[in-house]
Amino acid sequence: MPLPTLATPDQLRAYPGVGQVSDEEADLVLRLASGAIRNQTRQVITFVADDTVELDGGERVLRLPQRPVVVDDAHPLTVVELVDGTGLEVPAVAGRDFVRKGSELHRGESHPTSRLMGWPRRYPVGIWADRVRVTYSHGELEIPDDILGICLDLASATVSNPNRLRSETSGATSVVHTVETFGTGSLTSDHIKLLRAYKRSTMSVAPS
Repeated sequence: MPLPTLATPDQLRAYPGVGQVSDEEADLVLRLASGAIRNQTRQVITFVADDTVELDGGERVLRLPQRPVVVDDAHPLTVVELVDGTGLEVPAVAGRDFVRKGSELHRGESHPTSRLMGWPRRYPVGIWADRVRVTYSHGELEIPDDILGICLDLASATVSNPNRLRSETSGATSVVHTVETFGTGSLTSDHIKLLRAYKRSTMSVAPS
């Protein structure tokens, strides 16, 4: 199932300078804009419930790939350590085996006093197993205003200049498109700066 767009057709039509566009056209340009933002940030952004990923462990800190992490009674966090080649699965319990700090799951201390908060047998105390399966919910229940604005800005640029013209003339009116907005669905340097707060490093996790 395709991910929802980061803005709606009605929001696009209300955006200054856009005017009337069909639902089909609005949906297409918003999908392109949403894809550009997700590609830049490596974040889904919209809310996803009960997403399951397998991550590389072997360290004290396990970083979940998507933010923000949502944990409540309706959206539990489930963590299972996987023993290579044995099929054994060992559940890890929050508050006993690890502590969650935002999107990071911290396992143990440098010098723990017991086998808790650490892998009990084959691995050093305080270290995650080599592979860990996590089921968690993540994303924004309401799209942040800055991301909404970037999505609408990209989509409106595509609608207003679908042929990627540097300049165009209609009668006595001449319009010159700036270098920043020239091209369909292209993130500007200002967009990229705003998205840095949401961007996930490629080195932060190793999903399966």
